[in-house]
Amino acid sequence: MSTCTALIVAAGRGSRFGGPLPKQYALLAGRPVLRHTLEAYRTAPQINRLRVVIAPGDETHYQAAVYGLALPPPVLGGSSRQQSVLNGLEAMADDAPNFVAIHDAARPFVRAVDIAACLTAACGPGVDGAVLGVALADTIKRSDDGGAIIETVPRARLWRAQTPQIFRYAALLQAHRAAAALGASEATALTDDAAVAERAGLKVVMVEGSEDNRKITTAEDLARTVAMETRTALGFDVHGFGPGNAVMLGGVAIPHTHKLAGHSDADVALHALTDAVLGTIGAGDIGQHFPPSDPQWRGVSSDRFLQHAVGLLGARGGRIVHLDLTLVCEAPRIGPHREAMAGSIARIAGIDVGRVSVKATTTEGLGFTGRREGIAAQAVATVEIPRH
Repeated sequence: MSTCTALIVAAGRGSRFGGPLPKQYALLAGRPVLRHTLEAYRTAPQINRLRVVIAPGDETHYQAAVYGLALPPPVLGGSSRQQSVLNGLEAMADDAPNFVAIHDAARPFVRAVDIAACLTAACGPGVDGAVLGVALADTIKRSDDGGAIIETVPRARLWRAQTPQIFRYAALLQAHRAAAALGASEATALTDDAAVAERAGLKVVMVEGSEDNRKITTAEDLARTVAMETRTALGFDVHGFGPGNAVMLGGVAIPHTHKLAGHSDADVALHALTDAVLGTIGAGDIGQHFPPSDPQWRGVSSDRFLQHAVGLLGARGGRIVHLDLTLVCEAPRIGPHREAMAGSIARIAGIDVGRVSVKATTTEGLGFTGRREGIAAQAVATVEIPRH
């Protein structure tokens, strides 16, 4: 099985940041920025090991930032970012991984799903590495030294590179060793590891990332960063069976001897999820937003309810971390439709399908679900929302 080590580069001085500490040790929501970055990688199942490169003299700051984490000793960086990365790569040589993910310590908002996507691309046939980035959407201008516009640069196929930048370890090590022999002016032009790889003739591909994966460069960047808190809420709903030949569950029509009875399409799964999301922001329940007495909601698709709740969460600056759904029924069988339901819920909520869990159980013949009179659903929503 392939292994991937994350090399977190924390040796920079951050001259534009100012303040008494380098930016990687500045506090974000009460913890050092570096700590947030390390914990983001600890949640990525594809990462087997963490190594950190720090500047000589930062040992005390580093130990305070990683207190309680079981990490190998840090690697001391060099006089340039390229030399610091090379030092980190050389430190892995005795137990070399298949892949290495280079990441800036001052990018604490990276998502596990983006790390996984970048690694998947780097593992592709004929590919030596992959870089997370965002395609340019703004119009790009080139100016002269006085600021006068010279030309408009076509933005097609232009990207803003982020980290992680993931490479086959052996290939990147050789590329950095070769770069270390360059003169100072030529080495300065290699502003990231992708540039080092490009110079060595390696094939590196871009992977669409997220605007959330921003880098803290100045004190203003840190000040604009809103501390987030995690909230969890429960949703529960029940619908009885009525005449019909299919039930709507999670936005998927499942053939059955009956349908679920209700004012809308009676999708008990989406109703429970809607209540769970509403609960995370204290916004009442589904009945308050979509009263069953209002004829405009008669027979309507329940995906509108969940989208409404997700929209309210987004309006408050929040985002869904995970949705967990449990369906309670004797029939229909949920297993054959589990993946379709998870995919449908993810699409409706606008999240990655890996953030959706769909489970099913029975009451062993007891109660109204055991008597096959209807279906119950329980949902748990976990979200992040700005702390006020």
